[in-house]
Amino acid sequence: MAPTALTAKHRRSALRTLAFLSPWLIGFAVFFAYPLLSTAYFSFTRYDGFRPPAFNGAANWSYVFTDYPLFWPALRNTLWLVVVMVSCRVVFGLGVGLLVTKVKTGAGIFRTLFYLPYLAPPVAATLAFVFLLNPGTGPVNTLLDGVGLPGPGWFTDAAWSKPALTALALWGVGDLMVIFMAALLDVPKEQYEAAELDGAGAWARFRHITLPNVSPIILFAVVTGVIQAMQYYTQPLVAGKAAAGVIGGSGQQFEPGYPDKSTLTLPQLVYNLGFQRFDYGAACVLALVLFALSMAFTALLMRRGGGLTGAGR
Repeated sequence: MAPTALTAKHRRSALRTLAFLSPWLIGFAVFFAYPLLSTAYFSFTRYDGFRPPAFNGAANWSYVFTDYPLFWPALRNTLWLVVVMVSCRVVFGLGVGLLVTKVKTGAGIFRTLFYLPYLAPPVAATLAFVFLLNPGTGPVNTLLDGVGLPGPGWFTDAAWSKPALTALALWGVGDLMVIFMAALLDVPKEQYEAAELDGAGAWARFRHITLPNVSPIILFAVVTGVIQAMQYYTQPLVAGKAAAGVIGGSGQQFEPGYPDKSTLTLPQLVYNLGFQRFDYGAACVLALVLFALSMAFTALLMRRGGGLTGAGR
């Protein structure tokens, strides 16, 4: 075949490939690349949404990292939630999944009971938890007082607010339970039978059979959990408002983070700076910090996950 004909054939093949890829390429450009580049651009400008953006160099970055008093508490809280809350959810979800798969009678009822809390609207679930954990009138502290144990301040105590949010997250662990339950039911029973014949105990079977088989699902749960924790906004904001006795209304201002900035997260600062203070440049800096942290955690987990998914095989 002549070189000209080969070139034309390759060009047609490339155009065909681009045509099939075009829906994804258009979506990537419109919904990811353009917003990301715009955010990076606005982070170097003074922009309030009303006047045209004016370039101001690294002033927004300097303000966020050195002068904005809420940034470092929010960063520490967000990292705490990523490490502690995500780990607890994964472990608890796996444990509940194991428990449900072992139940012989009424398994459907248990699955429903564990999954239903996940369907509760976040605002309603958070308000219910604030009521249940009210240090003065809540039934949880009433029960603790009845058995002679001191009741914590929960959402009104800076030392207990994040553990209370973690308890709320564990209550709605039904999504992970379903995912882990499906993975556990897919583990070949022949491997368990062979291990029992070899005299392996329950812990040995879990460590050498269950974990290696469900490790890709654990990695998936951790990665998605980290991304969700980086976007954690509704529950800490509602909990802080409800615990502080603030009822949202027209024109009412509320500094997030009650009590003592312990429920403050980075997404709350993005909203506070961008839509309450109209400082879009600084809000874009925080959005880029969130994006960089999410990418760093995901890359680290994917790198470590290669060894995790290959363990025991």
